[in-house]
Amino acid sequence: MNIDLSGKTALVTGSTQGIGFAIAKGLAGAGARVVVNGRNRDRVDDAVAGLDGDVVGVAADVADADGAQAVYDEVPVVDILVNNLGIFGAVPAREITDEQWRTYFDVNVLSAARLIRLYLPGMVERGWGRVLQIASDSAVVTPAEMIHYGVSKTALLALSRGFAKDASGSGVTVNSVIAGPTHTAGVEDFVYQLVDKSLPWDEAQREFMRLHRPQSLLERLIEPEEIANMVVYLASPFASATTGGALRVDGGYVDAILP
Repeated sequence: MNIDLSGKTALVTGSTQGIGFAIAKGLAGAGARVVVNGRNRDRVDDAVAGLDGDVVGVAADVADADGAQAVYDEVPVVDILVNNLGIFGAVPAREITDEQWRTYFDVNVLSAARLIRLYLPGMVERGWGRVLQIASDSAVVTPAEMIHYGVSKTALLALSRGFAKDASGSGVTVNSVIAGPTHTAGVEDFVYQLVDKSLPWDEAQREFMRLHRPQSLLERLIEPEEIANMVVYLASPFASATTGGALRVDGGYVDAILP
């Protein structure tokens, strides 16, 4: 399958590292003009320098309304919007504060809602567009150690489904990608919150999967490029009949027949 995104502009939020960086790399490799986004200018510049193709950077905090508007003002035409920005962390359920609930909702949900609100009208007017939210297996299998994160990702699935209905018949598709446990620097830190910090990484990863993600059929963490492959496909013309969906790249973690 030869995916050609030449002539398309893609914005990937939270793309200076991890899954977002892999997605930016994948889209650029398919020929898209890619806008890398993050809060820190130096990290954005470093990410842009690490990618080949037509890549530019915009430093702004899209979890803030002014930051989202700043991105839109700098890049007003986007054909492919990938809402990847997200935060996570382990907190005992009864210790999650109101402030933490608000922060997770602002970053993981409202950042996506704001950017969809800004960019969807142009996509609909042009008759083509792709809007993708990077969700998580935690949206379906709520983790006891971070229910605030799980709730925010569940909300993201509903957000995607709702905006897919809003874009009905327009040529714009809106989907979520349910990413399973993925190997990123942030996840390495998270793993070591839950297993013995003295363990070498390979042993720590196996112990984490055995104790905390035993449902995984891969029995390993997913690599960011494997998430990016699904995103590149969904961003392409080949996925024109896929909308309103929650597509799983979870290593079989979610124990369900239907998506």
